[in-house]
Amino acid sequence: MKLVFCGTPEFAVPTLKAVVAAGHEVALVLTQPDRAVGRTQEMHAPPVKRLALELAIPVVQPEKIKTNQELRSQLEGIAPDAILIVAYGRIIPQWMLDLPPLGNINLHGSLLPKYRGAAPIQWAVAEGESITGVTTMRIDAGLDTGDMLLAKAVPIALEETSVDLFQSLAEVGAELMLETLRGLADGSIVPQPQNHSLATLAPILKREDGAIDFTGTASRIHARWRGFQPWPGAYTTLRGKKFLVHRMRLTDEHTSQPAGTLLVHGDELRVSCGDGSVLAWDEVQLEGKRRMNAAEFLRGYQVVTGELVGL
Repeated sequence: MKLVFCGTPEFAVPTLKAVVAAGHEVALVLTQPDRAVGRTQEMHAPPVKRLALELAIPVVQPEKIKTNQELRSQLEGIAPDAILIVAYGRIIPQWMLDLPPLGNINLHGSLLPKYRGAAPIQWAVAEGESITGVTTMRIDAGLDTGDMLLAKAVPIALEETSVDLFQSLAEVGAELMLETLRGLADGSIVPQPQNHSLATLAPILKREDGAIDFTGTASRIHARWRGFQPWPGAYTTLRGKKFLVHRMRLTDEHTSQPAGTLLVHGDELRVSCGDGSVLAWDEVQLEGKRRMNAAEFLRGYQVVTGELVGL
């Protein structure tokens, strides 16, 4: 097929690689503009742009799409069979939806209609799901509401973070996109409308999503920490300062201490959570200080059982 590919982050890279390796003609790549990163504000190209340049595929990086007549004329001149959308990060305008005969095919990082929105992978982990997956769908004017084409389930391991899951779903998604293109080409795919009554939302992450609510169980807090990697992570306050928890794990311990109470066991730092459950904190960071393992932190700050966090 002749295709236009729209994508930006690392998650989209395996799909672009796969469609090119399968012999499809990617006539153009759309990706977001280069962005200034870090303290030096050095400009960085998106991962999809870097791959497209390696593959000698023309790249455009429009700031706006809806009223971009130059881009519209360019895509109409290409006349693609389909437009592929993988984590592009832009709303697709109606003129673009109407252009290719096979539609705008999106690879979404969940089993729709669950977890529609900007952060489906993170929220699936944060909500403690044991299974998620990827779905190919035809984009319509709504938010991830279009007809589904194919889906593949993927298990979530108990210790798996959203960073781990991004990598595995990206690879599974690339294969699913190839399967989808084959099915569209031979007419074997029957698009299925979503059951909108089963939809859940996965909104864009905010800094406050990382704030630890100690009334939740250890399992819930641990799931949210795994889901919100690398950002916004998990944090609370200790002695009036922000306190980051970089690594945590579940324990079998139970306590009668109030939620948010620190528990010191030798070189181990633990905290009481909802229903008497207990989390171990293996790597922490007090505001203005460097990251430390629990033993080093306990030696440096003389923390004792009974001290409270989150006040």
